[in-house]
Amino acid sequence: MSRFQTYLQQQTNAAPLAVFRIGFGLMMCYGMIRFWANGWIESLYLEPKFHFSYYGFEWVKPVGNYTYLIFIICGLSAFFVALGLKYRLAIITFFLSFTYIELMDKTTYLNHYYFISILSFLMIFLPANATFSVDNLWRKRRYEAIPKWTINAIQLLLGIVYFYAGLAKLNSDWLFKAQPLKIWLPSKFDLPIIGETLMQQDWFHYAMSWSGMLYDLCIPFLLLYKRTRMFAFALVVFFHVFTRVLFPIGMFPFVMIVGTLIFFDAGFHQKIIAFIKKAINRVIKIKTETIQTISNYNFSNKTVVIPIVVTFFAIQILFPFRYLLYPGELFWTEEGYRFSWRVMLMEKAGISTFKIVDAETENFFYVKNRDFLTEFQEKQMSFQPDFILEYAHYLGDHFTSQGHKNVQVFVESYVALNGRLSKPYIDTTVDLYQQKESFKHKHWILPFKDDDIKGF
Repeated sequence: MSRFQTYLQQQTNAAPLAVFRIGFGLMMCYGMIRFWANGWIESLYLEPKFHFSYYGFEWVKPVGNYTYLIFIICGLSAFFVALGLKYRLAIITFFLSFTYIELMDKTTYLNHYYFISILSFLMIFLPANATFSVDNLWRKRRYEAIPKWTINAIQLLLGIVYFYAGLAKLNSDWLFKAQPLKIWLPSKFDLPIIGETLMQQDWFHYAMSWSGMLYDLCIPFLLLYKRTRMFAFALVVFFHVFTRVLFPIGMFPFVMIVGTLIFFDAGFHQKIIAFIKKAINRVIKIKTETIQTISNYNFSNKTVVIPIVVTFFAIQILFPFRYLLYPGELFWTEEGYRFSWRVMLMEKAGISTFKIVDAETENFFYVKNRDFLTEFQEKQMSFQPDFILEYAHYLGDHFTSQGHKNVQVFVESYVALNGRLSKPYIDTTVDLYQQKESFKHKHWILPFKDDDIKGF
C-alpha cells in the first residue's frame, strides 16, 4: 500500500494526455459525421421495425427522427473534448450519448464501440484538459504536470485490449486450422498484386494467424520500452492499415494508431502541441501571457476517483473470463463472448425458421423473417441465441396482439462454424416464447457435436 501511495503521487508532463484528448475528440467527431453521411442512422436505426436489445437495457431505443439529435450531441461533445472546452461536461455528455447509440440496437455491436464507451468513461476521471485546452484560457491557469497514473491508465486499457485479443487467438481453430482467415482471405482476390497470389496460399493463411496472435500478445510490451517503441509503432501502423485494407472495420484501426502515441515520451507530444500552436497562430492570435502555470495537478477528490478507477480496471481484467461460468463451446453458444476482446475470431452463418403454433389445435404456420427484420438483422439473428430468443418473444407478442390464441414459438435453426458443415442449433421441441432471458445457461442450445475448439 505504501508503494501504491508513492506511485499515485508521481507526476509527469501533461502533454501526452492533451494530445490523446485532441486525437480522440477529433476522430470521434469525424466518426459521427461519417456515420450520418453514409446514411447508417436511417438504415440501422430508423428503417427497422424491430430493434434487438441488450439484456437489462430494453428501454434504450431509437427515438424516431430525434435519433439524429443524439448523433449531433455526440459529435459536438466530441469536438468540445478535442478543444478542451468545458471538458468534464463534454466527456460525460459524449460517454452518455455514445453509449446510448451503442445500446440502441445489439445488431450493430462491435468490439471497438465497446472500447470507445469504456475509454470515454475512464476519461471522465482524467485531467485531459490540464494543458493546451480552451479551459486553460477561461480559467487563466494551466498545469505543467499531472499524476503519472492518469497516462498509465490509458496505456493499461490499450494493453488489455491488445493482450486479451491475443489470448483469445490461442485456440486450435485460429492456430492449427487458420480459421476463419482461410475462409476470408481467398475472397480478397481482387486486391492488386497480392489478391491472386498470397491471399490464395495456405501457408499465408497460417502466417497471418500466427503473426496476428504474436502481434496482439507482444505489442503492449514492445510499446512500453523505449528501445523497441519506434519498431512497435511501425508494426502498429502496418498491422492496422493492412487489416483496414482487408476488412471493413471502420475507424478502429485509426483509433488504435493514434491511441498508441500515448506510449511515446512527453517530448514527442510537446512537439505535436508546438506544431498545432503554430498552425493556430497563423489563423488567430491567442494571448496566453495571462495564463498562470501551475507545476502540479492534484485531485481534490482523490478518495473518490482512485477507487472508481481501480474498480474499473478490476472489471476489465475479470469480465472477459466470465465465459468460464458457462458449459459448452464458447464459439457455439456465445455465452460470455461479447465484451471480451474476441476480435474477428469466427465465421458463423446460419438459417433460422420460426414456426408459430396454436398449443390447443396444433395448427401452425411459418414466419417470413424479412417481414419483420432487415437483411442485416436477419443475418445476425440467425446464429446468435440471445437474438433468436428475443425475436421469438417479439413474434409471440406480435401474433398474440393480432388475435392468435395459445401462441407457441418454435425455431428450426442450423448453424455453420468456421468452415464446418451446418448443424442443428436450437432444440426444436422447446417453446421459446416461454423461455426468459437471463444470465443463466441457455439449455435449449444443442451441444456442439464436433471436434472441440481448444484454447482460451
